[in-house]
Amino acid sequence: MYPPRDLPYTTQSICPECFLSNDEVNVINAELYEDDGKVMYKKTCEKHGDFVDVYWGDAAMFKEASRWWFKSVGLDNPRTETVKGCPEDCGQCPEHKSHTALALLDVTNRCNLRCPICFAVAAEGGTIYEPTPEQVFDMMKNLRENEPVPAPALQFAGGEPTVSKHLPQYIKWAKGLGFKHVQIASNGIRIGNSKKYFQELREAGLSTVYMQFDGVTPEPYITARGNDLLPIKKQAIQNARELGMESIVLVPTVVRGVNDDQVGGIIEYAVENSDVIRCVNFQPVSITGRIDHASRQEMRITIPDVIHLIDEQTGGKIPADVWYPVPAMMPVGRALGLMKGAPELELSTHFACGMSTFIWINEDGRYEPITNLMDVDKFIEILVDISNLYAKKKRAASKRAKAKLAGSIRHIKRKGILKDLLSAFLNRGDYDSLAKFMRRVIMIGMMHFQDPYNLDLERVQHCDVNYAVPDGRIVPFCTMNTIHRSRIEKKFAQPVDEWRGKHKPTQVEEDSITKPYTGA
Repeated sequence: MYPPRDLPYTTQSICPECFLSNDEVNVINAELYEDDGKVMYKKTCEKHGDFVDVYWGDAAMFKEASRWWFKSVGLDNPRTETVKGCPEDCGQCPEHKSHTALALLDVTNRCNLRCPICFAVAAEGGTIYEPTPEQVFDMMKNLRENEPVPAPALQFAGGEPTVSKHLPQYIKWAKGLGFKHVQIASNGIRIGNSKKYFQELREAGLSTVYMQFDGVTPEPYITARGNDLLPIKKQAIQNARELGMESIVLVPTVVRGVNDDQVGGIIEYAVENSDVIRCVNFQPVSITGRIDHASRQEMRITIPDVIHLIDEQTGGKIPADVWYPVPAMMPVGRALGLMKGAPELELSTHFACGMSTFIWINEDGRYEPITNLMDVDKFIEILVDISNLYAKKKRAASKRAKAKLAGSIRHIKRKGILKDLLSAFLNRGDYDSLAKFMRRVIMIGMMHFQDPYNLDLERVQHCDVNYAVPDGRIVPFCTMNTIHRSRIEKKFAQPVDEWRGKHKPTQVEEDSITKPYTGA
């Protein structure tokens, strides 16, 4: 476990101007410090001067989150060597400190929308990045060769993955290669327009739709996406319901002044549709391109800012003090792995990358945070103790571990509700027994992807959301989208006409280039 963080301290970043002007990765020191209750981020480039930004909007929450940061391990088989240093050697390099929890694979940069806030900058530039089916298969296989833990979950992304005619086949391949969880990051247009196509993806093995969902009124979509997409989003959710698809994740990109007034409404909508919606994962906007300080501050919204807005807009039903950083869940994987005698996934991302909580939905539709049901702090501490029993090869560790879990009942405030949760650990040591419990639970998550202005290389080195790319590398999410994406796409992209000649596009594929969706 890492010691809690005291402010100020120094990390490393890059000069955004050097990179955005000349594609030069100029690594510079950055200081995190507290000012007016916020965590600020200051870095100085000899050429371009000072850059100051808000890192986290609540310094007290930052310090509390840092308590739950656990050490893990990187890959036993990194794909690159340490030559230039972070972030140039991404792939993962030997310096990386986490293994892949969620793998992403861009199947195309084509998209049937033209969103101004897209971090993938899809379908621009007159060239198409679209790995061949053979390359896609090799990338998936590469991810499953990760050691000590093969990548367990895969998300097909883009662009918009549903505009690739090969997507159903890719999903089948992924399941055949052993990915337990296969999802798509989608705007929902095609699965909203065609229930038949949605069913085809389901039959191929699709686990989850990670669906862009920016609000419960038309205005955020018109501003951020260029069209009122709310009706097609709702239709996609209805199609999921009719097809028995019970795993939709709503993904709002939160932009100050655009939809930050709707975070509570989005959660209420998820609760109303909890038969199919399993999670809401808010993403504070990542700023792409060159932008001046004043404009940046108008747009910038951080994880704690959104958490406080949720507190306010839900009338205190999801208070700001019930959130935990992602690595707080790492002891779950560690304990399961040690109890089963084989490595399991450990969520060991940096504590500042994301926060989450769970809400329990009562029979009458009211909801409350899971902290009302159990003492989460104590439960995590028990899992840490169990990990230590096994790691230190204590005698009769299995029996003692189960005794500790049985003893944890005293920390559960409503024992009947949580019997399935305990059963998952006491009876089988896996997640199967959670199904019944999870049907009454919605996860509320928060992930803030970095941009050149707030890039923190310490966060990068602990990233466990990684992209597979055609040259065999496995690249951390935030350096992919700030640094490596343009280079990779330049290396592997081809002119549109050349792609057409080789690919023989379907009408859906051609429309993604020439006729983006308008809702008309």
